[in-house]
This record gives sequence, structure tokens and C-alpha cells, in this order.
Amino acid sequence: MKTIKLIFTAIILSTIFVSCSSDDDEIIANPMEGFNLVTSFDANNHSIELYSKKNDFNIGYNEVYIRIKDIGSKSYVSQSEISWMPMMHMTQMEHSCPKSTLTITEDKTVSKGFMVFQMPGNADEYWDITITYTINGEEFTAKKTIDVISPADGKQKISTFMGSDGTRYVLTMTAPTEPKVAINDFTAMLFKMENMMTFPVVEDYKITIDPRMPSMGNHSSPNNEDLSYDAASKMYKGKLSLTMTGYWKINLKLLNESQEVLKGEDVTVDNLESSLFFEIEF
Repeated sequence: MKTIKLIFTAIILSTIFVSCSSDDDEIIANPMEGFNLVTSFDANNHSIELYSKKNDFNIGYNEVYIRIKDIGSKSYVSQSEISWMPMMHMTQMEHSCPKSTLTITEDKTVSKGFMVFQMPGNADEYWDITITYTINGEEFTAKKTIDVISPADGKQKISTFMGSDGTRYVLTMTAPTEPKVAINDFTAMLFKMENMMTFPVVEDYKITIDPRMPSMGNHSSPNNEDLSYDAASKMYKGKLSLTMTGYWKINLKLLNESQEVLKGEDVTVDNLESSLFFEIEF
């Protein structure tokens, strides 16, 4: 009899365990776990949410994720067609910025893209973003003013400049985001300004790099690799050797397909820095 009771108890516990495991399996993972909700706003009975790994929108490269929630059902919309238009409203003019199209991720409720802000907002000039999206064949539009700030460390990771060819370019660093004493993967994106609204990616140029530590006799580092264009990612990729912690100025030169220098200079004994550069401090 005691044995039967023990078996019966084991069966009950096993059933409870399986039931709990089944319930756990039904828990839906949050696809934005580890991301920050930078801004959200309501329009058209929907809540539009913008996420990033950063806490804010910064000047330079911003990878952004968008979700749209139906306020009534409290459920996220799956596979919505979404486009966006960031706009800077200055006192004398308006302009947009380099941006990608939005693509749907593995989670069908999440769309992903990037924006490259050239300048921060201030008391008189500001950025806003217009989101256009389609749900079940119906198109909606929503607009929100957003805060774009300079990076907290004050280091330059984007440059907008006129090349010697008369073209205005936007060059932004995309990695490393967490530099280390090592040979780091080094990536950047290059755009040209066709007009106030259009910034196509520039392909097949070359960006030479010469990292220096001004506080340490302006010494460089070994085993760097210049940035060359990668068609798959639409980025310029190379290697950045950082031999110690501290402040580094990454001196750059931009060369076109004919190897003509469009911006930047060599670092020499008489010229300690290039007019085109990024900065890193860690």
C-alpha cells in the first residue's frame, strides 16, 4: 500500500512538472530584450515605438528598431510596411540625413534600419521623424519631434565636408563601439549629398587610416588596415590597431576610384594631424 501511494505521488508531481514546463514554453520572449526604448508616440490608435542599443539618438550612426502596437488589442502589428523620413528644421533651411530603408527582422513585428544624424538639435533647431506605414492595405502617417544630441564623450565620429571634387560628403564611423587594446574591426559608411533630401551610399572609394596618440609623442600603431568598400554591407571595412588605452585621433584620407585625394592629409613631422579624422578614447 505504501508503495502504491509513493507511485501515485510521483505521478502527480510528474504531471505538475510537465504542466509547469508547458506553461513556461508558452512564454513569449521579448524581441527587444537588451534594447532601449528611445521614444514612443501614439497616432491613429497605434503606438509607434523606436528602440536602440543607445539611450538616445546621437549625431552619427544610429541603428534603430521599430515596432507598432495596436492600442485597442494591445498586440504588435506583424509585417507592416514601414518607411521613415527624418528632417532637420533649421532657422534658414530644412534637410534630411543619410538613412536606410526599413527591413523586417526574424521577428515579424520588428523592423530595422539606420539613420545618420549630421548635427544635434538645439533650442531653435530640431529634428522630427515622419513614419508612414501600411496595415491591411490602409496607409497611416505619424510624426514626432525627436531629441538628437552630441555623444557624451564629445568625440568626433562623423564628418560632413566638401571634397576637392566639389561634392559634399558625410562620413561616419560605425565600429568599434567598444574599442579594446587589440586589433579592432573598424567600419565606416560614406554618403554623398545629392540634395537636401537624398544621400546615396558612395561605393568603391578608399579611406586610409593613421591612428595617433597626441599625448604620447603622436605615435602610431602597427598592423592597421585601410578601409575598403564591402558591397554586401555597404560599409567600408578595415582594421584598427590600438596598443594602449587613452585618447586616439584616427587620421583619415578619402580617395576616389582614381586614387585622387578628396579630403585629408598625411601625418608628418610638420603636419601632426589630418583635417579628416575620427576620435576614440577608452
